[in-house]
Amino acid sequence: MKRDFLTLRDLSSKEVQHLLKRARDFKSGADSNKCPLIGKSIGLLFEKASTRTRVSFEVGIYQLGAQAIYMNQRELQTGRGETIHDTAKVLSQYLDAVVIRTFSHDTLSEFALFSKVPVINGLSDMHHPCQALADLMTIIEKKGKLKGLRLAYVGDGNNVANSLIEAAFLTGLDIALACPKGFEPDGDIVERARASGQNKVAVIEDPKKAVLDADVVYTDVWVSMGQEKEAGDKKRKFRKYQLNSNLVSYAKKDAIVLHCLPAHRGEEITDEVIDGPHSAVFDQADNRLHTQKALLEFLLT
Repeated sequence: MKRDFLTLRDLSSKEVQHLLKRARDFKSGADSNKCPLIGKSIGLLFEKASTRTRVSFEVGIYQLGAQAIYMNQRELQTGRGETIHDTAKVLSQYLDAVVIRTFSHDTLSEFALFSKVPVINGLSDMHHPCQALADLMTIIEKKGKLKGLRLAYVGDGNNVANSLIEAAFLTGLDIALACPKGFEPDGDIVERARASGQNKVAVIEDPKKAVLDADVVYTDVWVSMGQEKEAGDKKRKFRKYQLNSNLVSYAKKDAIVLHCLPAHRGEEITDEVIDGPHSAVFDQADNRLHTQKALLEFLLT
């Protein structure tokens, strides 16, 4: 039976740990001569622009011995009105898996419903689970563990925040999210995490309180793709949520700073923080490649 990866809830805690171990194996070069996906073809169906997601998937697919086929709406009949239902049925006859980067999570869910092959969420408006896997790998590399650490997320309660909450309850990370009123993460995701009893989940307005004694401090852009019309008003509401040296000083002295990129330097994060001694941002970007290779191997072998 095919497995989809639309949210982190599609994995168990044990499976997450397995993927993180395999990702470290790939990064170390232990499996550099193995091509477990040789002869397979994987589609990359992207509605949104991408740097890290597209390139890391294309490189990873190549390194696993498979073929990547990049597609966007301008090049497919979906741009002229063909339904998701028909597109999913047709593409899943040609391909062995499809990675989708889309505006609406409903599009992703509908495609997965009618696809005969695994569907991977490369980003939607509700979730960014591939990013969260790379985040977890980075924390393990820098801190040696996950359970019991405190992660502070500062900024918009967006798709990245939602996936971090799910990552936290699957691994035992405690998480505090500081978001302006009206910009909190999805309430159902928060309540499910709290009900699990595996960790502590707090959603508050005060960024200093969230960052206090944190082991990991995380931020993301204030205005995501597709939200440009509300950019001016939103930026005014987020001014005190900038990740700068003063805010980072409330975290532990050995805290690491994460950002999923792209960064709007001078807005949600300053140059001195993203380029500073606490930053693990570019290691985090590197780990997209290794965790996605582990994910592809897991779903397709």
